[in-house]
Amino acid sequence: MSVRTKQPETKQVDHISFVKPQVFDVTPDVKLLWMKEVPNDTVRLDLFFDAGITRGNKSIPAIVHSLLLSGTNELSSVEIHEQIDALGGFLDTDISFETAVVSIYCLREHIRPISNIVANAIQNLAFRETEVEDVLRSMRQQFAVNQQKVKYVAQQQFRKHLFASNPDYSTISEESDYDEGNVLAYKKYWRQHYLEGLTRITLVGDLEVDEVDALIDLFGKWAVDGKVHHAGGFKFQAERINFPKNDAVQCAIRMGRFLFPKSHPDYIDFQVLNTIFGDYFGSRLMSNIREDKGYTYGIGSGVMDLNQTGYFVIVTEVGKEVLDLTLNEIKLEMERLQNELVAGDELDLVKNYMLGQLLKSADGPYAMLDMYNSVDMYGLTLAFYDEAIQKIKHITPERIRELAKQYLNVEDFLIITAG
Repeated sequence: MSVRTKQPETKQVDHISFVKPQVFDVTPDVKLLWMKEVPNDTVRLDLFFDAGITRGNKSIPAIVHSLLLSGTNELSSVEIHEQIDALGGFLDTDISFETAVVSIYCLREHIRPISNIVANAIQNLAFRETEVEDVLRSMRQQFAVNQQKVKYVAQQQFRKHLFASNPDYSTISEESDYDEGNVLAYKKYWRQHYLEGLTRITLVGDLEVDEVDALIDLFGKWAVDGKVHHAGGFKFQAERINFPKNDAVQCAIRMGRFLFPKSHPDYIDFQVLNTIFGDYFGSRLMSNIREDKGYTYGIGSGVMDLNQTGYFVIVTEVGKEVLDLTLNEIKLEMERLQNELVAGDELDLVKNYMLGQLLKSADGPYAMLDMYNSVDMYGLTLAFYDEAIQKIKHITPERIRELAKQYLNVEDFLIITAG
């Protein structure tokens, strides 16, 4: 019989029982990861390409990515999407620094016909003049709108200056990128980074093996030839740069520095420090700058993963009149973590929060495949998560202070403000 006046006992996570995906070799360097055990008829297929925004000159990667389903010689963009809609399918696309992804969501009975439609659309992309013009016009208009947003300006300039040592990573969009379409350059990029750029396939769905083999046959011809290499060894100048915008009401802040790749021994411990500092609603930054001072609606920090490195960034928008006060409070919170030990109750709260988030992230086959993929892409195994659980549970206030002294020195940060 339960006693309602007594708080239930809480238990920390010790281990997550993962269901590993089946792994198929598309080529020696390209794999398909398949999670079969799904309690319904839904399917998700993700195609990963070596076509991130760092892989081409100027805005070509983003332009070609937007054109992928813009039509063949036989079918227009509208007709392609109508065919997919008629089968109850949904497409999603995403592009990041190092990867571009095309995702198909549908019922399992329709995965093969929808995959055939998508494969045909990409394989026989026609670069129709009207479609190219429409995409360029839309991207030009979005660029003009974004230039009026201080957060976008700060984001772009932060990227430009943080990655200043590598033009592939630091080059940002310009309005002239969308003035005239360079179809020859688009076609060359499409052939190199899509028709010869597939780096992995992930699949969730209760399918038969022959259906998986058919998908490999369909998309495997796009596989990259050899291993994909990414840049590393980035250098930047720690400095403060302001980009004034006289008509802006707010100022955007982006401040950060390079850290390390996901395989680094400090990675997990730093995630605990980051959570305390700025990565959940009860964080030090939120409690001080939002709740106490009222300078912003939201502020946060995070670790961004790249193949060969990673970087730490703090993000917020504040009123112009409190810009310097906000930067000073961020510095003070860094110094507090360097000079004072985190209290036991605060650390216990963060530990339980992080373990709960980790457990939540492994809820169901879709989430489990994403977790597997997010370590496998960096050459790690599922043992990463068992190690994470143990490190989170046993990290000490002294270790957090040590990390803060090493990584949270404001003089080591690039600070970009816009507004």
